[in-house]
Amino acid sequence: MAAIALDGKEVARHIRAELTARVTRHVSQGGKRPGLAVVLVGSDPASEIYVRNKGKAARAVGMESLERRLPESSTTGEVLAVVEELNQNPAVHGILVQLPLPAGIDRERVIQAIHPAKDVDGLSPLSQGALMKRLPGLRPCTPSGVMDLIRYYDIPIQGQRAVVIGRSELVGLPQALLLLEANATVTVVHSKTSDVGGIVHEADIVVAAAGQPHLVRGDWIKPGATVIDVGIHRTEHGIIGDVVAEDVQDRAGYLSPVPGGVGPMTIAELLKNTWTAFAAVETVRA
Repeated sequence: MAAIALDGKEVARHIRAELTARVTRHVSQGGKRPGLAVVLVGSDPASEIYVRNKGKAARAVGMESLERRLPESSTTGEVLAVVEELNQNPAVHGILVQLPLPAGIDRERVIQAIHPAKDVDGLSPLSQGALMKRLPGLRPCTPSGVMDLIRYYDIPIQGQRAVVIGRSELVGLPQALLLLEANATVTVVHSKTSDVGGIVHEADIVVAAAGQPHLVRGDWIKPGATVIDVGIHRTEHGIIGDVVAEDVQDRAGYLSPVPGGVGPMTIAELLKNTWTAFAAVETVRA
């Protein structure tokens, strides 16, 4: 039997509908609108699309959307100045700096400059520290989207063996921490791990976030396992993920498609984080 598709588009629609209702109700009671600001440096085509989609999604749920565009030739100092302007702007509740940044710009300084209360990407050291300490805070969007996708389908997490493929600070590491927080038993494998396939085969939940096209094969997957494919790669044959979907779908119990799985969830979680950041500083009535 083929795996059940984890429809990220459907789950994201559900999240956006809830947010739209919250924003509409708050504004109807005389409240402000949440504001999301996205900073784009340069003109990378993929980044242009992502920024446009994020702005469109924010406006669709009733939020204000601001864009700050800087040329490719911008210095770190110029980007930091824009971030500080947004930090001080009371109409901005969430700030996202679109990655990757052009060569020559100090990515870490820029990320660290975002005020933690507005860090809707969940990437600043304070945000990551809060996750590590299990303190309240804004969580990284893609790993949070994976968790909401799993929960929407009532897939058990507590007590399950989970393997995260990849250890990036953007996805792999926070994903492992979120799964641990949900009481899974978690293993992280990476490019230096021996017998990756054998370890993955023991997992009830697999999150493939290696950034390597078609890395995960069908024979790696334990029958009935849940497989979440975070990878997205544009090829001459179309968009593919880190998982060989046609091989895995006959073994897995659940499988997230690419596209249409984790991608829509990431933007939905960005909007959720923006609302959370907004609610922390505004009086929001239930």
